[in-house]
Amino acid sequence: MTASREAGSPQSPGAVQTAPDGARLAVYRSGALRRLARLAAAAAVLAALMVADILTGPAMLGLGDVLRGLFVPAHADNMTLIIVRDIRLPSTLMATLVGMSLGVAGVHMQTILGNPLASPYTLGFSAAAGFGAALAILTGFSLPFLPWLTVPLSAFVMCVLAAALVFAFSNIRGMRPEIMVLAGIATLFMFQSAQSLVQYLAAPEVLQAIVFWLFGSLLKASWNNVPIVAVVFALTSLAVLPHLWQLTALRLGDARAAAIGVDVRRLRVKMFALVALLTAAAVAFVGTIGFVGLVAPHIARMLVGEDQRVLLPMAALMGAITMAGSSVLSKLVSPGGVIPIGIVTALIGVPFLFFLILRGQRRHW
Repeated sequence: MTASREAGSPQSPGAVQTAPDGARLAVYRSGALRRLARLAAAAAVLAALMVADILTGPAMLGLGDVLRGLFVPAHADNMTLIIVRDIRLPSTLMATLVGMSLGVAGVHMQTILGNPLASPYTLGFSAAAGFGAALAILTGFSLPFLPWLTVPLSAFVMCVLAAALVFAFSNIRGMRPEIMVLAGIATLFMFQSAQSLVQYLAAPEVLQAIVFWLFGSLLKASWNNVPIVAVVFALTSLAVLPHLWQLTALRLGDARAAAIGVDVRRLRVKMFALVALLTAAAVAFVGTIGFVGLVAPHIARMLVGEDQRVLLPMAALMGAITMAGSSVLSKLVSPGGVIPIGIVTALIGVPFLFFLILRGQRRHW
């Protein structure tokens, strides 16, 4: 009788209906924990690479010396403090910030354009920054009160100008993704041609300085410019926070995103402006860095999926890991010297692109 009453209880249908919901909730929580664990693992890898980057270099410092210089400066000698805190730490922090900026900028570009090949590099922003820096080096112009900002500011201005140019041409045709991509490619070739012209006109010693800047190097990092990149990254990240769900919805397509209340055009314009600022600040002080903004988003997407709440942090970590790892590799390959980091990131990025092709990443798009 008890069994029959339980079978006929009005609560049984509710139990049947809630069972699938409970199972789905368990699956969701399991996936969320797995994504958080991967974020924590990536953060741990980044921390280890940052310590390794500070550890490597011409001066043979031990791990204990580095840790004392970082966390217990009272127990470290003056030479160690100078090497660790004044020379290597700014370079490591700059590599981390530039990698995070380019990784996040790459995610935004690929999201708003719906194109797996979109990045600040492939759409001409980095080429424009390179032209601005080359022009400043060629002319020898110097700011009257802040001469160390002359080349970075010129690169920053040209990068923003390139973004404005792409925006202007795209706006004529309604800010459609395919038009933005075509305008970006045209901008890339235009500024690369301008770079070549400046190099052709430069004297040999000036040409050497231009080429070194275009290669990309962390040797320009200092306590003067690291805070600038950090502030730009922090402000742009705060500006993105209210739009995370809209960016996730945009991956479903313009029509579906608009159907659930997303102002697609306004969102695309705002994110495009933020990408321009991120890229300009990132490359202004270190030179042209290729492939990080293209590769890091794809790695992050494979690890945590499309939810922008975890995709953006993971892309930032992957970009920072790529830059920090490239910095370590550039010092290990050439003992006593440093290979420009832009060369190393390109060497890492090209094989990864072939890997994406062979793996068939088209299913994400």
